Amino acid sequence: MNTLQVGDIVPNFTTTDQDGNTVHLSDFKGRKLIVFFYPKASTPGCTAEVCNLKDNYSALQDEGYALLGVSADSEKRQKNFSNKYELPFPLLADEDKTVINAFGVWGLKKFMGKEYDGIHRMTFKIDEEGVVTEVIKKVKTKDHAAQLLG
Repeated sequence: MNTLQVGDIVPNFTTTDQDGNTVHLSDFKGRKLIVFFYPKASTPGCTAEVCNLKDNYSALQDEGYALLGVSADSEKRQKNFSNKYELPFPLLADEDKTVINAFGVWGLKKFMGKEYDGIHRMTFKIDEEGVVTEVIKKVKTKDHAAQLLG
């Protein structure tokens, strides 16, 4: 797993969001961006995380950030997740792992004694020029916004 680090330039990517809209990294040039990766839509930890970010979305916007959530779920699954919790930010349906691989968050995981490949729950802050300014590797799902705003 070759994860992006502080100071790295994020490679441009193109994928789709929950509504099938094409999203490019370059769409956010000149804006600060938070890209958060989560393992699977509608699971308890991921739900806690997106709801915490939704509840603090205006504070994140006040700091000048746009938000993108990313998992390898289908557009339909992302749309259901977004609609259920009325999320104000896009969820990227990265089924081919273009964005996941660009950030280097796919790799070996352990859960209940089993090893498997999957998405590591990580968040990246990116400046207006597309450079990583912070990497949060230990995301607190119920208090993630405080990690980002702190």
